Amino acid sequence: MTANPLWYKNAIIYELSVRAFADSNGDGIGDFVGLTQKLDYLEELGVTALWLLPFFPSPLRDDGYDIAHYTSVNPIYGTLDDFKAFLKAAHDRGIRVIIELIINHTSDQHPWFDRARRAPEGSSERNFYVWSDTAEKYSDTRIIFQDFETSNWSWDGIAKAFYWHRFYHHQPDLNYDNPDVREAVFEILDFWMDLGVDGLRLDAVPYLYEREGTNCENLPETHDYLKALRSHIDSKYPDRMLLAEANQWAEDAVKYFGDGDECHMNFHFPLMPRLFMSVRMEDSLPIIDILQHTPPIPENCQWAIFLRNHDELTLEMVTDEDRDYMYNVYAQDPMMRVNVGIRRRLAPLLSNDRRQVELLNSLLFSLPGTPVIYYGDEIGMGDNVYLGDRNGVRTPMQWTSDRNAGFSRAASQKLYFPVIVDAEYHYVTTNVEVQSANQYSLLSWMKQIIDLRKQYSVFGSGDFKFLPSSNHKVLSFIRADQESRILVVANLSAAAQAATFDLSLFTDYTLTEMFGETEFPPITDDPYRLNLSPYGFYWFVMKPM
Repeated sequence: MTANPLWYKNAIIYELSVRAFADSNGDGIGDFVGLTQKLDYLEELGVTALWLLPFFPSPLRDDGYDIAHYTSVNPIYGTLDDFKAFLKAAHDRGIRVIIELIINHTSDQHPWFDRARRAPEGSSERNFYVWSDTAEKYSDTRIIFQDFETSNWSWDGIAKAFYWHRFYHHQPDLNYDNPDVREAVFEILDFWMDLGVDGLRLDAVPYLYEREGTNCENLPETHDYLKALRSHIDSKYPDRMLLAEANQWAEDAVKYFGDGDECHMNFHFPLMPRLFMSVRMEDSLPIIDILQHTPPIPENCQWAIFLRNHDELTLEMVTDEDRDYMYNVYAQDPMMRVNVGIRRRLAPLLSNDRRQVELLNSLLFSLPGTPVIYYGDEIGMGDNVYLGDRNGVRTPMQWTSDRNAGFSRAASQKLYFPVIVDAEYHYVTTNVEVQSANQYSLLSWMKQIIDLRKQYSVFGSGDFKFLPSSNHKVLSFIRADQESRILVVANLSAAAQAATFDLSLFTDYTLTEMFGETEFPPITDDPYRLNLSPYGFYWFVMKPM
């Protein structure tokens, strides 16, 4: 791989589950050999980095986030040698690999927890986790999985004490006040970095420490530890990246960048639901408001932005009123709701409206940050909300019209989850093979917009400025750097719209629409008028005459 310390700023990240992508041995479960065989597809799609969901040994009660071993591969996905072969094959294609560092908790099946519950009180082994004689401590802390848990404490009959967990009761939290825990995480990081992985996503990073009288989130001790992790990486592993999962308001989330000395990247959780709100409200204000209230970040840092992922469409970072609105317009069926969010994929959320899907992807690829695509969304895959928890968006990738969507040769009843057979999203018609043969398919369009994005580094690292519009249903902004200036205009309405813009600062500039390379009238001192089709958008290259 070519050395580039800021590679993540212009990356196209593709999130996938090894279990869901391709089954090479016919056991009904995806594996690393199968994933390696599909790297040509991912290279052709144009992605430059893969984010792998957990593939470590696990009871799989939380899709692998209930980790039982940090430095090996779950045998259902293959071996560590299979992972190494995959990593080399990805790097040979210029594709970087990001994996999970599940930093907040383990499974209750992890040897550390079994040792802790049996160790004497006060010992380092016991103190790998957070224990208490009462379930009343840290009472100001919210419960994240409200649909499944009634407390952040659970009783352990072996230890004869309560243990702390911010997520499921089978995921006890590690105790970062114990220096042995902090050192163990360094050793895990070294193991995977020494193998050559390019990035680590730090799962549930705001919750590492607990302090009485606080909400046990975003504590100063957490940031101190992240600075130590970052310093360790910078000294030993140049050209690598830490990606924080901090589902927080922007004012708190930016703190995970530190002064450019904590995480290199951080998900912009508050932006995501407001993209959907703006489309349904036909109003640019939610997007403008959240980005205007997003503090600036260090020059060497980057937001990761996304439309959907493997979890619910989280509504934690919206107001109660906005949450009620989102439930009402996107999840009227209670089965579509889970925790504090909506368990649906992108296409079903948007009623399988190709125009809306393209519009939101156009914003994903042009707003400030690095875009993250969720596997299957490039072909408009559907979901199955009846699988429970968040599993409805984790079904097998749909490759062909053959049985099991070409995902596996196994009998259909052996698949880890059933393939989508809902009429509107049936794998027979919604699959890679069908769309690859159609130059007008969603997949073909996604390849085109990814290619355009990669041609212009301004999208990843350029300045961003909203351009006032005469029409609140039309969002407009300019991306600029020393090499390029791009004007983006997007109609958030289901009806055609007209809008005028003050472009007098760019008098005598030309506008070239990027997708069709069509010349538009040059800019003059007069207000510039554009007409947009329903959910239509333009990307213009602006150049002086």
